[in-house]
Amino acid sequence: MSDTHSKASGRHSRIADAGEVFVAFLKLGLTSFGGPVAHLGYFREELVRRRSWLGEEAYANIVALCQFLPGPASSQVGMAIGLMRAGPAGMAAAWLGFTLPSALAMIAFAYGVAGANAAGDGAAGWLGGLKVAAVAIVADAVLGMARNLCPDRERRTIALVAAAGAALAPGAAGQIGVILAGALVGLAWLRPATGEAEPMSGHLPDRVRALAAFAFFALLLVLLPLAARVSGDAGLALADTLYRAGALVFGGGHVVLPLIESELVHPGGLTREAFLAGYGAVQAVPGPLFSFAAYVGAMMPVPPNGALGGIIGLVAIFLPSALLVYAALPFWTRLAGQPRIRSAMAGINAAVVGLLGAAFWDPVVTSGITSGRAFALALIAYLALALWRVPAWAIVIGAALGGAALL
Repeated sequence: MSDTHSKASGRHSRIADAGEVFVAFLKLGLTSFGGPVAHLGYFREELVRRRSWLGEEAYANIVALCQFLPGPASSQVGMAIGLMRAGPAGMAAAWLGFTLPSALAMIAFAYGVAGANAAGDGAAGWLGGLKVAAVAIVADAVLGMARNLCPDRERRTIALVAAAGAALAPGAAGQIGVILAGALVGLAWLRPATGEAEPMSGHLPDRVRALAAFAFFALLLVLLPLAARVSGDAGLALADTLYRAGALVFGGGHVVLPLIESELVHPGGLTREAFLAGYGAVQAVPGPLFSFAAYVGAMMPVPPNGALGGIIGLVAIFLPSALLVYAALPFWTRLAGQPRIRSAMAGINAAVVGLLGAAFWDPVVTSGITSGRAFALALIAYLALALWRVPAWAIVIGAALGGAALL
C-alpha cells in the first residue's frame, strides 16, 4: 500500500514539476530576444540565479555538451534542464514553453495576421531596444560565467585564446575546434580537480533508454527520405527536409536557414520573396530561430500547410535535438564526475566562456550598439540588471520602450 502511494506521489510530483518547467520556459519564450547566445544569458539569470534549479558548474557542463551536438544549442540546453527537472514530461514542457510564443507568431505571420508591412519604419526603434537588452543580458551572463568558470590565470588564458580563435575561425567547424582544443589543454595543463563535483542529477534515462533514443534518431535519418521518396507525400517530404536540417547542421538557426532555403525555395515550392519575409520576421520574435520551421510548414504551397504544416515543420526540426539530448545527457553526467574528465571539462568550460565572449562581440554588440544613444541605453540596462537585480523581462520591456523613444 505504501509503495503504491509512493509511486502515485512520485507521478504527481513529476507532473507538478513539469508544470513549473512549462511556466518558467514560457516566460523565457516570451522575453528571450537576441539569438542563441542571448538565450543562454536569459536561462542563466532565470534558472541558475533566480530559481536555483542547478548550479553554475552543472549549467556550464550542459552548455558545453550542447555546443557539441548538432541543432539549436539554447533549445537543447532548455530541453536538458527540463529533462533533469521533471523527466521526459519536463523536457517536452521546456521545449513547448520556450518555442510556443515564437511558433504561434510565425504561423500567424504566414496567415497574414501580423501583416508583412504592418510594422513599417516605426518598428526600428523598439527592435533596436530589444537588441540593446540582449547586449546587457549577454554581458552580465558572460562576466558571471567568467568569474565562476575562469577563477585562475590558466583558465582565463584558455578563455581569451578561445575567444581569439573563435573570432579568427567563425562558424561551426571553428567552434568545435576551439572546444576540443580547450578539452586537450585542460587535460594537459590544469590540475585534476579536487573535492566533489557539483551533482548533475535528476530524472535522467538509463543507458538502455538513452541508446534506444540514439537508435531511433539514426533510424529516422535513414527511413524518412526513403519513405518520402517512395510515397511522394508532401508532408513526409517536408518532415524529411526539416528533420535532416535539425539533425546535421551545427551552429544554430543562422546556419540552418540557408540550408532550408536551398532545399525548399524552388519553382513549385516556396517563393524566395515568401522565404525572405519569414526570415526577416523570425529575427524580430523572441525564442529560437528554429521556430522558422513553423512558418515554412504553414507557407508550403500544397497540403499539408497552414497550421498542420506548421506543426509538422516544428516537430520535425526539433525532434533530432530532443533525441540527441536524451541519448547523450546520462553519459555526459557520469563522465563529468571523474577527476581527469573534470580537468578536461574545466578547459572546455573556459573555452565556452571564450566562445560566448566572441559571440558577444559579433553579432550581439555589432548589431545592438549602432549609435551613442544605443550605447547609453545598453549601459543603463546593464546597470539595472547587474547592480540592482532588475528582472530580465523588465529589462526587455524597458529597453524596448527606451529604444522606441531614443533610437
